[in-house]
Amino acid sequence: MANAEDTRAGQAIPLRHVAAVVAGNALEFYDFLAYSFFALQIGRAFFPSQDPHSSLLLSLATFGAGFLARPIGGLVIGRYADRAGRKPAMMLSFSLMGISIVGLALTPPYRSIGVAAPIMVLAWRLIQGFALGGEVGPTTAFLIEAAPPARRGFYSSLQFATQDFAIFVAGGVGFALSAVMSDSALDDWGWRIAFLIGALVVPVGLAIRRTLPETLHSGEGGRPAQSRAEQPYLGVAVLGVIMLAESAVIGYVQTYLTTYAAGTLRMSSRVAFAATIINGLVQACFSPVGGILSDRFGRKPVMIIFSLLLAVSVLPAFLAMIAFRTPSAVYGATALMAVFAGIAAPPILTAITEALPQRVRAGALATIYALALSVFGGSTQFVVAWLIGVTGNPYMPGWTMVVALIFGLGAMLMMPETCPAARHREPSAAAGS
Repeated sequence: MANAEDTRAGQAIPLRHVAAVVAGNALEFYDFLAYSFFALQIGRAFFPSQDPHSSLLLSLATFGAGFLARPIGGLVIGRYADRAGRKPAMMLSFSLMGISIVGLALTPPYRSIGVAAPIMVLAWRLIQGFALGGEVGPTTAFLIEAAPPARRGFYSSLQFATQDFAIFVAGGVGFALSAVMSDSALDDWGWRIAFLIGALVVPVGLAIRRTLPETLHSGEGGRPAQSRAEQPYLGVAVLGVIMLAESAVIGYVQTYLTTYAAGTLRMSSRVAFAATIINGLVQACFSPVGGILSDRFGRKPVMIIFSLLLAVSVLPAFLAMIAFRTPSAVYGATALMAVFAGIAAPPILTAITEALPQRVRAGALATIYALALSVFGGSTQFVVAWLIGVTGNPYMPGWTMVVALIFGLGAMLMMPETCPAARHREPSAAAGS
């Protein structure tokens, strides 16, 4: 399923350009995800309520609203990337994210401007969602097209590794702020520092991305797709939505652990942010491992085996956190789940990207990714918080992950193998039988 035009796309892409792409990707995800780590503080600033749980739900609902714009951003910016090139599309998404993060950081609280405050926050989140929806397709297409065929899994894994590194950095910023500031100061204005840090780096990111080469090549020259090629593409799209939806639920339950540790387990803000640091750091380290393993053994075996390992470890991990309610229990459970999730996720994205024709790759991937994330990623934290509030059951995040993994594994079994090394072994295996 790997496309022939990829081998003509020119592999001599300097590593500094690859680094520029993934660094910009990390910054965009930092700006988008930092909101979830400060959901409690943002809820108090913009959605004041007599009931703290209601304030949190409104904050998380606004966080989820950013996902509503992601399919639109994926379609618009992704198609732009397939026509004009990967570089201008990445510049556009990055610029929009910079504008929105500054706006969010500078929006006055509810007590100052009343109902205009939550309306402005919602608007900035929609712009963020639009920008990030158009980021994943062009950057992943660039990484696949810049990679030697035998290392596509590793290059593509940098997409997830940089997302996870963004979680690590955001958690580190939150931990530092909570360590040096009182809770009242953090609620009042301290959380804004985290967003302003991201805003300050935006000009640097724009300058770096301006130096990027272009990996979009004519290949098939815009030739209309033949009908026999459409059916596999549509099948890949459906399976891709299911697998990425599973990955989204897993990822956003894990990022919810910051709020979960503080709000449900009643642990300190420092412990909660430290769990986020561990989650981001472990996944950032193990995502490239998943990419390397998938280049050696194939996309399917790696994603299936480590998804199964995650499925059987989730409930015991939550049992340990709930039973002991100690920092070591939270950190150990978080790290265990992060190892399996970090290795399992990259082969999913690589397989979907490889299976898509280059002429529609950025737009199709961005739309598939954004659709899965908008429906499932955007609602996950709200649904989990709501379920905990309604049922009083602290295991709800774990059960949510298990259900998502069941559906994801079903799609993985039906996904075709796209790894060149694994596909080249198939004929000899068949001959031997």
